[in-house]
Amino acid sequence: MTESRLRRRPADRFAGAEHAFELAAIAERLRNEPHPGKDGHRQITIFRDGPVSLVLFDFEQDGRLVDHLADGLVSIHVLGGRVAVRTGEANHDLAAGSLLVLVPGVVHNLHAVEPSRVLVSVVLEPKPDA
Repeated sequence: MTESRLRRRPADRFAGAEHAFELAAIAERLRNEPHPGKDGHRQITIFRDGPVSLVLFDFEQDGRLVDHLADGLVSIHVLGGRVAVRTGEANHDLAAGSLLVLVPGVVHNLHAVEPSRVLVSVVLEPKPDA
């Protein structure tokens, strides 16, 4: 018996030399997936190449990403809604159109104050040779 996939395989999504994305349509498909979201959100990596990842999040009101960090530069671009991002240094209230950039290693959490769509970009730092 073959199990049907909810989404296209990453190798298929990331293949090719050029990528154009309709972020609103992708987020709408995420919102309509049949399984429940985790911690009030659904996410999909829409692109990954080497150290670069682009992840689209669709948050329900009160959805959360608890304390976490990345070993790379993180940008949080709010496409719609409003989110609160807490770091060790500040509380950021981000409305649609806002962009927050965090240097590698900054612990942060995100709380969706209202239903929100967020594009997160991560550019990992090269690992030192072992």
